[in-house]
Amino acid sequence: MEIRDELYEGSWAGLIEDLHARQNRKPYVIKLATRIDDDLARIEKIQKYEEEHEIDLQDFIPGYES
Repeated sequence: MEIRDELYEGSWAGLIEDLHARQNRKPYVIKLATRIDDDLARIEKIQKYEEEHEIDLQDFIPGYES
């Protein structure tokens, strides 16, 4: 959540685009785990849950502020 909010202004799309760029050996902003497909699957699951429930999960992380 923090990476999404700090580097991509709360945009899942920006984070996903960056991961795809890294996967395709294009310039990217952040360096994450080498399991990009797993990261993308997790992001998709979180994003879908947020959309279905019309919430932002960061609101439920104690002490976290964007």
